[in-house]
This record gives sequence, structure tokens and C-alpha cells, in this order.
Amino acid sequence: MEKDNVTSVEDFYLTELSDLPEVRISLFVMILLIYLISLAGNGAILLAIVADDHLHTPMYFFLSNLSLLDILGPTVTVPKMLQIFLSENKRISFMGCMIQLFFLIDAVGTEIFLLAVMAYDRYVAICRPLHYTSIMSKQVCTKLTAWTWLLGFINSMVHTSLTFSLSFCGLNKINQYYCDLQPVMALSCSSTFVSELVRLLVASVIGCGAFLITLISYIYILSTILRMHSVEGRHKAFSTCGSHLTVVCLFYGATIATYARSNSSYSHKQDRIISLLYGVVTPMLNPMIYSLRNKEVKRALVKAFRLKKFY
Repeated sequence: MEKDNVTSVEDFYLTELSDLPEVRISLFVMILLIYLISLAGNGAILLAIVADDHLHTPMYFFLSNLSLLDILGPTVTVPKMLQIFLSENKRISFMGCMIQLFFLIDAVGTEIFLLAVMAYDRYVAICRPLHYTSIMSKQVCTKLTAWTWLLGFINSMVHTSLTFSLSFCGLNKINQYYCDLQPVMALSCSSTFVSELVRLLVASVIGCGAFLITLISYIYILSTILRMHSVEGRHKAFSTCGSHLTVVCLFYGATIATYARSNSSYSHKQDRIISLLYGVVTPMLNPMIYSLRNKEVKRALVKAFRLKKFY
């Protein structure tokens, strides 16, 4: 009977981004616009890559997967947040919370691995250009991408199953506007030691492993660029890597601030702000970074929208 009593939570209640009524409409409009811009921007990147044969290369193949993730991430959290703004119904079912957490962690994990693969792709392109087509063949790119999605899925399954196998007592208000690891675990009346230990181990081993691949790739890239005699060649190489490096810095900065902390250093208000920047703003910025700094993408976008208008 005691076990039934502590695991009887059927619903959770999310926290609004702000409890001030006077800013609710402003926040709703702002977040809706950011979400729509994010969908349009990442959708445009996907359209450009599919429509232009010149962009059927490994770099843009990986970029298309990044755009898919930047659509998936906000779509997991933003619609529910907007619904709360409108209806003030903050309830989310136990299963709904589990599904939301699963897809959120899946998107984060997959993006970590994908950014590492993209860094390796740039390393091969700049440091081993003569072997690029043989190393980064279509088959290799497909396998690398499949592995990033599979590892992200496995990572999410582990975290989600450990989190929702905990016992939950009467408290069911999540101090976040979506279901995330730390806010959900904070509601548990059983020990979260194993879940926290696994989360920190995964962040240390898998996260740091992917980060090291990215870091080492860019050390070799920068070393190769600095040894180039041609100023034009250096500028071209820097422009090729600049967009990806900017996205990497944005992603890792927000991810480390969000997840690489113990519950003892957890601040609800601070976490909501960081989560908004990471989960809503960054996916909007990524297509802007790639399109504004990349002439090929801009040409492909112009071409794609001209064709669409013509037909």
C-alpha cells in the first residue's frame, strides 16, 4: 500500500515562464514569433539543400540534419508553453511529461554527436583535401549520421527510464516550463543518487568525448590554416568553419550551463532563462548564422524561392 501511495502521481503541473499577468501577452507574442522564425529559417535551409544539386555534399547533408534537430527541439517544448500562456492550464500528464523529456534529451544528445561529426568533416576538408571525397563518401556520411541519431536515442532512453523509474510523492509542480531532468528529479521522494550519477557520467564520458573530437578537429584545422601561405586560402578556410564554430560555441555554452550542474547548484529562475535561450532562441539563430555567412546557401535560397514563385 505504501508503494502505491508514493507512486500515485498521474499528472504534473508546469511553471509559467513568468507569473506577471502584464507581461504574459508580450511573452506569448515574442516566443510565438521566435518559434515561427525558427521553423521558417530551418525549413528554408532544408528546402535550399534539397533543391540545389550543388549543396548535395557531406557538409550540407550534416547541416540538413542539424536543421531537423533545430525544428524538433523547440517543437517539443514551445507549443505546450504557448498553450499555458493562453489557457493557464499548466497540467501535463505523466506519460506526456515522459514523452516530452525523451524527445528533448534525444534532440540534445543527437546534436552533441552531430556537431562532433561536422567538426570532423571540416577537419578532413581542410587538413586532408585530396582524400576528402574518398574519406567522406556518401556511405560513410550516411553511417555517421545514423550513428548520431542512434546514440542520441539510446542516451535519451537511459536518462528517461532512470528518471521515471523514481518514486514521486504528492509534490507534482515542476519548476520549469517543460519537463527536464533536474526539475523532474527534484520532485522524487526516493533517492536520485543513481540517476544523478549516470547523468554526470554520461556528460563526462559521452559529452566530453564528443567535445574532445570537436576541439581536436579545430586545433588541427587552425594549425593547418595558419600554415597556409595564401591569404585568400586562409580567408576561405576560416569562412567555411566560422559558421560551424559559432554554432558549437552557442550550443556547448548553453548545454553546459543547463545540464553540467548538480541539483545543489540548481536555480529555478536562472535555469528558465538559460533554457529559453538554449531551447528557443538558439534554434532560431543557427539558420541565420549559416545563411548570412555562406554565399552558397544564400544563392540556393534565392534560387529555391524563385522557382517556387515561378511555379
